[in-house]
Amino acid sequence: MNITSAPKSSAVNSKTTAPAGLSYEEQGAQLEARVSIALAMGGEAKVAQRRASGHLNARERIEQLLDTGSFSETGMLAVSVLPDDRETSPADAKITGTGRIEGRRVAVVSNDMTVKGASSSAVNMRKIGRLKETATRNGMPLIFLGESSGSRLPDSLGAEAMAAAGQDSQQYCRRRETPWVSAVLGPCLGSSTWYTCLSDFVVLRKGAFLAVSSARVTSLAIGEAVDPEELGGWKLHAEQTGLVDVVVNSDAEALVAIRRFLSYLPSHAGARPPGQPAAEAIAPDADKLLDLVPAARSKTYDMRKVIAGIVDDGSFFNLKDRFGRAAVTGLARLNGESVGIVASNPMFKGGAMDPDACRKVSSFLVLCDSFNIPIVFLVDTPGFLVGIEGERKGAPAHIMNMIHAVQLCSVPKLSVIMRKSYGQAYINMGGGRNSDEVAAWTSADVSFMDPQIGVSVLHGIKREDDPERFDRLKAELARDTSAYALAGAFGVQSVIAPQQTRTWLIEGLATHRRERNGGVGQHEMRSWPTYI
Repeated sequence: MNITSAPKSSAVNSKTTAPAGLSYEEQGAQLEARVSIALAMGGEAKVAQRRASGHLNARERIEQLLDTGSFSETGMLAVSVLPDDRETSPADAKITGTGRIEGRRVAVVSNDMTVKGASSSAVNMRKIGRLKETATRNGMPLIFLGESSGSRLPDSLGAEAMAAAGQDSQQYCRRRETPWVSAVLGPCLGSSTWYTCLSDFVVLRKGAFLAVSSARVTSLAIGEAVDPEELGGWKLHAEQTGLVDVVVNSDAEALVAIRRFLSYLPSHAGARPPGQPAAEAIAPDADKLLDLVPAARSKTYDMRKVIAGIVDDGSFFNLKDRFGRAAVTGLARLNGESVGIVASNPMFKGGAMDPDACRKVSSFLVLCDSFNIPIVFLVDTPGFLVGIEGERKGAPAHIMNMIHAVQLCSVPKLSVIMRKSYGQAYINMGGGRNSDEVAAWTSADVSFMDPQIGVSVLHGIKREDDPERFDRLKAELARDTSAYALAGAFGVQSVIAPQQTRTWLIEGLATHRRERNGGVGQHEMRSWPTYI
């Protein structure tokens, strides 16, 4: 779409009354002029300033996100309710409509910073509300291209304005009927922040920020200078709050990330995720797993490389990689079919799950269960991290939230125990009947705790006290913790070599496809809080 401003001679006063007496040609010219004004956004100067900043404008973002020529705009001629602002509020600062991504219909809200800082108003909130209803009713993902200065002033000041707010009692209620996606592409305040926090996937461009109020307002409120990056920058949300799934360097990268994320999900909760032809799936070299995972349980490795060595080549899409790093979560494909990966990562804290890792996993399980994505657990964990800091963060509650999420999941679940799985984490990571099937590598070790610690707890002896006796007692405990001991008690359904993992998972997913329900789950977590 070309962005051009209307010639001065064709400028249209939005107060003009109905075109009585005008010919159809004159009416058509009037419509064309109004459309031209809307397409020009904030005008040539502001659009040029935007281009000089190196960032895409609101209409360019839609153009790059969607399939070529597929966008159908709704509410193009909307303007501010305030008479004095009608000439300066084309599309009322938020561009809304539907289009296609890879042929599938989606709904889009793109915030236009060249018009009143993309601030929220009575009219553009109506536009968003109607688009939300359209997306939900017709089974379309909803995409927010977020950038906004917040609520529009002075429109929202005063008792009358506040009385008009909150008239939609379901405005911020998520039941996950369709996927919601948000991109943070500049300052995100007000409704842009709220919809971002309600979304299933969030991508943030470096330099953008997400907060309740601007640095200026916050500074005035607390009486001290505030750095926007510290207030709501990428490091805060990717590493500490966990609000952001992926961090990118440009608008273009953010739009690619959105398209990729949606490729793993169905358009709505009542459908299976889209698959790719199995013939196009490239299987990685299974023998490399033997090099990636050391046989010695004390040695660390990067689980992300192991995942890449199991799933279809190039298909792993890591989510929240910088947050809760003892766990890995992400989307991938196995033989062309979408799967969700939940894995412990021995590279961080030895794979011991802490409260942030539990939060990360719980949130991801909600996504998978809500949109019918089977779950694969890859397990190599010494248990949950113990210590004062974890208890201060409410570790027991986060552990229970996680297992609650696991047990509410009605999608297929498969679990592979690789080297070790101890204590409550054995259950939380899909052990026992918490998965449809469980396999153990030949190297697996399963118990209430690591045998080395168990000897000290059970017998009150450390290795330095009596090395010979300690090693003998440890060997006795370890004999009952092997993969074969677990299989003998039918705690796992299969013992496999590492190289057999991909084949076992593909066969297991084919068995547990929930064909009687068309692959659609019960969605008991559809109203689970978006931030735990």
